[in-house]
Amino acid sequence: MKVVIGVVAGVVGLILLIVIGAVVLIVENDASAAETADGGGGLQGVPAEFRKYILQADAECKEPAMTPALLAAQLYQESKFKTSVAEATSPAGAQGPAQFMPGTWATWGREDADGNGRISPWDIGDAVIAQGRMMCSLLKSARSSGYPGGPQALALAGYNAGWNAVRRFRGVPPESFARGETHNYVRIILATMPRFEGPGGLAAASVSVSGSGAGADALRRASTELGVKYSYGGGTPSGPSTGFCDGVNGYLNGQCDASRTEGWDCSSLVQYAYWPSTRLPRTAAAQYGATSNRPVARGDLKQGDLLFWSNSTGFIYHIALYAGDGKVLHAPRTGKRVEIAPMDTAMPSGDYLGATRP
Repeated sequence: MKVVIGVVAGVVGLILLIVIGAVVLIVENDASAAETADGGGGLQGVPAEFRKYILQADAECKEPAMTPALLAAQLYQESKFKTSVAEATSPAGAQGPAQFMPGTWATWGREDADGNGRISPWDIGDAVIAQGRMMCSLLKSARSSGYPGGPQALALAGYNAGWNAVRRFRGVPPESFARGETHNYVRIILATMPRFEGPGGLAAASVSVSGSGAGADALRRASTELGVKYSYGGGTPSGPSTGFCDGVNGYLNGQCDASRTEGWDCSSLVQYAYWPSTRLPRTAAAQYGATSNRPVARGDLKQGDLLFWSNSTGFIYHIALYAGDGKVLHAPRTGKRVEIAPMDTAMPSGDYLGATRP
């Protein structure tokens, strides 16, 4: 967390899963689901001594754009997970694996997370939890700022250069600022994130959108939500929001996750992507009904087209946006995040109903 300039200023279309013995049946996505998270926590490739604290920091933050891979990629950029004084002290005086300047550490380094009797930027647990809290605060500021670039990029810029720099430029500082340090810091971390995405994480960090028109524009808008958490019943045309639990859906590890998680379900993300130029209804089934008079063959898919899946009764339980190259952008289920996934494996291939173009 260092800059050359010498100052650091202080998605209702939902997946329904019913587990019977060892068999998981996808029944519907718009009404109810007994959903489970993937076992990998969305994190891989980090030293074992960091993993616990990265996952803890992610769990403590309710900001939609927080992910374990974001924290891991940031730590890798800051220190390569180094912890010694010799290897993790910057020329500017930043200290420890999360590279806190002493003044910033005084604000965020307030917990003995590892229980060793001291609070130190050199202790992995203390540093990672402090990093997570600072990033969570920055993600909140980024989300409410309205600045372009996406909350993750804005928060990273704030961590590196201070939020005042982000406010000054009303976005990520340009390459001309601080000899490109902040610009490159953000670019490198976002590009590195997929390396640390484990089961339960993003399948891709970004999507390339070509051309113009309603579909391309919708995909561009939806792509800014990559990494945002899934929330059963959550999401509105204005942005991610908390959802609800209905006795079956929205639960994670026995707790109501949706009511405490700001995010998207599958159909609210699609509604948001096309709003306000095309005001699609709220649920996946209703969105199919509103667009089914404009079907698209699989071989003719274009970016932004709507893809639908239905169960054996004909109930449409899931919707996604076509992202190109045989992939989709969607909000999968509780415990996951908005992601890019192969079309054939995003949902059971036999459930694929077809596509439409709004």
